[in-house]
Amino acid sequence: MKAWHAATAALLFLVPPASTAADDLPGAARELAQKTSALVRGPINASYRNLSSLPDSEIAELKRQFQAALVPPAESGPPAEARLTLSENAAQYLVIEEIRKGEDAQVWISAWKRSEAASVSAAGLNLERTLIWEQDEPILDVAIGGDGIVVLSPSRIVFVAKQGGPRGTQSAPLTPARPWPRDLRGRLRINGAQINAYLPGTFCQGTTEPSLSVQCRASEDPWVLESGSRGILLGNFAADRNYFDGRVVTQNGTPKTVAPFFSAAAVEEQGALFWLLSLVDGRAQVFDSGLQQPVAAISGWGSDLVGISARCLGGSQVLATRAADAAEPDAIQAFGLANHAAVALTAPIAFAGPVTALWPSGSSAALAVARDLGTGKYAAYLLTLVCGR
Repeated sequence: MKAWHAATAALLFLVPPASTAADDLPGAARELAQKTSALVRGPINASYRNLSSLPDSEIAELKRQFQAALVPPAESGPPAEARLTLSENAAQYLVIEEIRKGEDAQVWISAWKRSEAASVSAAGLNLERTLIWEQDEPILDVAIGGDGIVVLSPSRIVFVAKQGGPRGTQSAPLTPARPWPRDLRGRLRINGAQINAYLPGTFCQGTTEPSLSVQCRASEDPWVLESGSRGILLGNFAADRNYFDGRVVTQNGTPKTVAPFFSAAAVEEQGALFWLLSLVDGRAQVFDSGLQQPVAAISGWGSDLVGISARCLGGSQVLATRAADAAEPDAIQAFGLANHAAVALTAPIAFAGPVTALWPSGSSAALAVARDLGTGKYAAYLLTLVCGR
């Protein structure tokens, strides 16, 4: 199955506009059904998922059209397994079929052109990404400073001086206070040459001047969770897990207890600040600024949220991953709030694998880390909202 995911991820980026073979979703479903029937003469078990910005009701239409166009099985025996994914890129909507019959596997794509209205983001906004760093070891966070970048990994902290700088690349090993949990997360904060790294049960502090040096100690201190230009929260991280345990301190210094959560983002709506929490139970909930109680719920989001304040807009926005499996290609999209409901501001940006970290990078950008399912490498990207492109 890993090979299937890798092939799907690669095809999402490689499929050219000229490969469009359908006029719409029903046409794409019928085309794939014809290919499936030509390959498989026996029974077929089909499953469906939506990784696009289209509403989930389109999955029901995809299933109806695909099943109706299949030729009735002429043979008996073990069924073939077909998985149909509704996805998209900047120019097209895509239906990707991964089908396996015994040891044989095929991946097909049928695509149709996005309408002009669908391809234009709200208010002329676009979410853009820039590759910052890539390596084989997992990347927990990357911080960008005036002198260069700092990379946090499970085994070390790396400082990369600006191109042409006299200090080059330096590395300092991490000495955890206890063995790392399985799904390790970490957070970097830098201030000039000073480095602070938050890890489960461990706090590391160091400097890049005159050379990189880092010291770590056991710590249960809360992590600092910034969000855009206005929101800040202190959250207690569960040392043996990969989430915050629900004990928080709000911006005015008031301690609160909420449900355990993976990530938090602050978003403004009509001048009021709201906190969005991605809860461990899979829900995303909207709270008032004091985290008194949830006022709304949002569906379809993954576990990673981050709040930013685009320089070309007033207020603030949230970037959210999709509700995808950890072994699937992921995507990140920008949203605003309207009547406590999520409103998409941009088209989603797809990645070649799961997003493993999403943190603020200053007030107007975010840092996303994704693992490429094809190469296995981890790549860190700077995400920014850009107006008028």
